[in-house]
Amino acid sequence: MASTTTEKMELISFKLCPFVQRAVIVLKKKQVDFDLTFIDLSNPPEWFESLSPLGKVPVLKVGKEVLFESMVIQEYVDEVTPPSLHPKDPLKKAMNRAWMTFGDDLNILQFKMAHATDQAAFESFRDEINGKLARLESVHSGQSFFNGEDFCLIDAAYAPFFMRLSLMKNVCSIDFLDGFPKMQAWSKALLSQDCVTESVVPELSSMYQNMIRNVEDGYLASIA
Repeated sequence: MASTTTEKMELISFKLCPFVQRAVIVLKKKQVDFDLTFIDLSNPPEWFESLSPLGKVPVLKVGKEVLFESMVIQEYVDEVTPPSLHPKDPLKKAMNRAWMTFGDDLNILQFKMAHATDQAAFESFRDEINGKLARLESVHSGQSFFNGEDFCLIDAAYAPFFMRLSLMKNVCSIDFLDGFPKMQAWSKALLSQDCVTESVVPELSSMYQNMIRNVEDGYLASIA
């Protein structure tokens, strides 16, 4: 891929973070040569506090400059490595950006659902997720990806969410996409992409399952 920048990028990451994975997927899809540095967010190095204005990952270093927020990083990588993964039509592009923001809440709700300590809380978070999945089902193209047959930036934004739902399903045998045929097909298409499968550490599955099983008084741990 041609790049408009000569600076080698460095992505600061946490192995379990879905927002970091969004950025990695785009970097992998664009075949960008980049460095990946993992930190422990529960015990971050001293240099990270001065580097990250929000104290969160991902953070992308481009030379002496620093970018934060996953969607901003996705957009930057896309812009400096043409051709763009966004639709060309300005309105469709704006709509994709809006639905990418919509997806932020899904990652947060999914995390809360995984950490629910009783059935009522679990079902409350699941109901919220189902409501959002229903909205996505209504606007999805019905083809392989969100807009059609081409993998776009919005697909990279949702892939981590679907990967974690799949990992959660492996733990508790609950099909979280039941009743959403478009979402099921979209998840299958996303999780078969090389840029998605190669965007996580090999041990992610075991790490994620251990995280769920180690939640104190966790509801999913009790039914796993």
